[in-house]
Amino acid sequence: MARILVTGASGFIGSAVIRHALAAGHDVAGLVRTSGRLPPGAAEITGDLASPPWEAIAEFAPERAVHSAWISTPGVYLESLENEAHVEWSRNLAKGLVGLGIRRLLVLGTCIEYQASPGFCHEDLTPIRPASTYARAKVRLHGALTRDLDGTGVGLSWGRVFYPYGEGEHPARLCSSLIARFRRGETAELRTPDSAKDYIHIDDLAAAILAVATADAAAVVNLGTGEGVKVRGIAERIAASMGCPHLLRMPAVPAPDPSGDVVADVTRLRSLRWEPKVTLESGLRRLIQHASL
Repeated sequence: MARILVTGASGFIGSAVIRHALAAGHDVAGLVRTSGRLPPGAAEITGDLASPPWEAIAEFAPERAVHSAWISTPGVYLESLENEAHVEWSRNLAKGLVGLGIRRLLVLGTCIEYQASPGFCHEDLTPIRPASTYARAKVRLHGALTRDLDGTGVGLSWGRVFYPYGEGEHPARLCSSLIARFRRGETAELRTPDSAKDYIHIDDLAAAILAVATADAAAVVNLGTGEGVKVRGIAERIAASMGCPHLLRMPAVPAPDPSGDVVADVTRLRSLRWEPKVTLESGLRRLIQHASL
């Protein structure tokens, strides 16, 4: 078992990591901006990345850390200037954690660091060519941390997150936005129905993150399922489950998707004895049920 610090602990990904880490028996602390957001059993450290509460973090004495805090609001995060601030905040966080004697730091990157390419995205073979402010900031941070931590004895892991979905996601994300429209009896037209993405349920993603964070894993690991599904496939499953396939519309001329098909090569992740447990069908059913509560 390990003592794990999680940043962004009340967010979609961070909160799932907290839950899974507690269930696995780890000692967990979460950095949150507002108190009262963490489940029982997790130590709560109130503060933010701009001015981390180092005294409280030192008191917890983390051995490992999962850094998930970042701007992530749909429709905003891709080109937000706040991405630049997160690069500097994250570097300062890492330097502070080095001073506290941490053993390994896992930072969450993104699959859109990769160049749009046919086939699977491989950590070492697929070119890196970020096309958004968000992705470019992540790439810069990865390079900076690689240099900053060289020779410190702290292991750096970089997890490229693919397309998470599930209970607790932002209502503007694809699955939840479709569910909301269908529940209101509104039609939904897909812009890029034939674009294939690697959708990973939030529980499987949290388990993957813990597998990387608690092992002395390779420097870069894809966090996906290794299976692609077209956007139309997601939408059709949701519409069928909700009994409203008539509300789903396909465009006469689909729009081109600048990111293309984005599916992970997960050979490296599976070497850590991780396997996805939530099928797409069951994950979407759970999300639909959660949205009705």
